[in-house]
This record gives sequence, C-alpha cells and structure tokens, in this order.
Amino acid sequence: MDTEKYSDGPCPIARALCRIGDAWSMMILRDAGSGATRFDQFQKNLGIAPNILTRRLVALTESGLLERRRYSDHPPRDDYVLTAAGWDFLPVLYALGAWGGRNFGDDNFSRLVDAESGREVEIIVVDRATGNPITARDQRVESPDAP
Repeated sequence: MDTEKYSDGPCPIARALCRIGDAWSMMILRDAGSGATRFDQFQKNLGIAPNILTRRLVALTESGLLERRRYSDHPPRDDYVLTAAGWDFLPVLYALGAWGGRNFGDDNFSRLVDAESGREVEIIVVDRATGNPITARDQRVESPDAP
C-alpha cells in the first residue's frame, strides 16, 4: 500500500491502516495491552526479528499509538507504553480477534474474558446512539463530498 497516497485521504479505514501497519504491529499492540513494555518482552513473546521489531516500534511511536519512556540511561533503554490512541485501538483488535475466532477458529484459541468475573466476553460492534449492532447489510459509507 502506498501510505503517502492514503494516509491523509478521505477514507478513515485507509488512514487507520496506514498508521497501524501490518500484522506485527497489531501483535505488538496486543502484547502492550497485556502489559508488555520492553523490547525483549515483545521479541520473546512474538519471536520477531530484532530489526523488524525496531522498525515497528518506531512506526507505532511515530503514529502516536505507543510512547517511548526512558527507564535506563546507561545503557539507554526504553519502555513502550500505549497512548490514549493505542488503548482506543484495543477494542478494534478484540473485535478483529472475535471475527477471526468465528470464521477461522476452532475450540483451541484464546478468548477475551471479563477481568473481574472471568466470564467470556461476546464482542459485537454497536452504534453508540442506538445500541443497535452494526452489520454491513444495514449501513452504507458516504463520502464527505457526496451530494
């Protein structure tokens, strides 16, 4: 994807995808939401090559989804923590996971559960104003320059 072409265009999906990047970036954000903050934690959890991890952390930081916080000057070491935009993305990631589980999963995959009760969370996307579930059959996308 030519990110320059889409990063400031009228489509919010394209804008978001340009900032999220790729599957590695989503997995990094997932792990950050689960408490990982350090380079070695991400590398160990994901099995990702150091050069790829470095590029993804830089891109996610530049996109405003992660923030670097120095925890050691000698040697220089940083934590990577979710920003407000990063936390705001996690429900989108959970919805993506629920879709993947419904369409490509079996009974052997992780599930989102309520932290307090342990009850499995059934994810649906709803319209905040009405509480109605959003389905592709009931909505349409309108361009800002549509008549």
